[in-house]
Amino acid sequence: MPPTLSSVRSDFPILARTVHGHPLVYLDNGATTQKPRCVIDAMTDEYLNVNANVHRGVHFLSQQATELHEAARETVRRFIHARSTTEIVFTRGTTESINLVAATFGQAFLHDGDEVILTEMEHHSNIVPWQLLQARAHIYIKVCPITDDGRLDLDALQRLFTPKTRLLSCTAVSNVLGTVNPVQEMVQMAHAHNVPVLIDAAQAAPHQPIDVQALDCDFLAFSGHKVYGPTGIGVLYGKERWLEQLPPYMGGGEMIGKVTFEHTTFNELPYKFEAGTPDYVATTGLARAIDYITAIGWSAIQAHETDLTQYALRRLREIPGMRLFGPADEAVISFLVGDIHHLDLGTLLDQLGIAVRTGHHCAQPLMDRLGIQGTVRASFALYNTREEVDALVAAIDRVRQMF
Repeated sequence: MPPTLSSVRSDFPILARTVHGHPLVYLDNGATTQKPRCVIDAMTDEYLNVNANVHRGVHFLSQQATELHEAARETVRRFIHARSTTEIVFTRGTTESINLVAATFGQAFLHDGDEVILTEMEHHSNIVPWQLLQARAHIYIKVCPITDDGRLDLDALQRLFTPKTRLLSCTAVSNVLGTVNPVQEMVQMAHAHNVPVLIDAAQAAPHQPIDVQALDCDFLAFSGHKVYGPTGIGVLYGKERWLEQLPPYMGGGEMIGKVTFEHTTFNELPYKFEAGTPDYVATTGLARAIDYITAIGWSAIQAHETDLTQYALRRLREIPGMRLFGPADEAVISFLVGDIHHLDLGTLLDQLGIAVRTGHHCAQPLMDRLGIQGTVRASFALYNTREEVDALVAAIDRVRQMF
């Protein structure tokens, strides 16, 4: 029997602790999710019983570790419905995945005067790599604006495409506004101009099913630590025809075919992009996390998180001076209260056991667009409850009365 959402909290040991004498209310899931015991146990078991470097050994432990590592790749393939495991590259996270594409796609396909389209709501991880490339290759970065209600202006996006456009790179879900972007429509729009698309799915992967074949995206990235898995592991999906054309990202062991001082040939996909020893224990943890949420089921997760988000919006609107930012389509609510600085509010909420995120959320251009320095962000996961929302609201109101 799959676990019920009413019982999953017991699978996350950290949720039982107290902070500053108060029960922990963890609402910083957009930054990282907590890990169920099964993920921790799977990784501990591998270190205790199966630890050996993968792919390179003929001995039993190496063979067993390799089997676990490649089984994890197949689990990820199923999770995002990729066509083949050759399209699944393990990285350290979404940031490295985007940097990999920027570096290799840039080297292979971008030249002086070419254009890359981003959006106004991107995380820094989907801005800075393109700026680094811009400095080297003299490309142009064009930015799709957002509307006043926090959604992408698709008419403006359509007008940005020119014969010099080489890539659209966009987030599926805003980590600040909670906006769920119409990425399938955006992919179709880009492909009509023969432009490939990279999707940052870091905020989407914990909350909605992903089908890369249905989306028809060319690249997609997500991080293990946001889907109840370990830190330091991530995924880059790329259509095989694109990955075959891209040069390696890093050089070293595993990504080589044959090395001489005169010439090196490279390994087959996906290993061409996986130089060095991978975090094979983390891939096992990621696979176990995917199994965990798959057992619960997307319909149950989405129903729970939608109910929680809508309930939180209703309760937060009851607070005098509350300012909400964005549509909060999915599990992320950013806000300010009166003239209270976001850092002050977050610090005082922490003293009451409420863990939220404060600051610019690695989205400073978006903050500039909104005319603010930062927000407080509450982000939800499958283990959060209405009672925790009530605790958040009560704590905010208590802090508000101090100012």
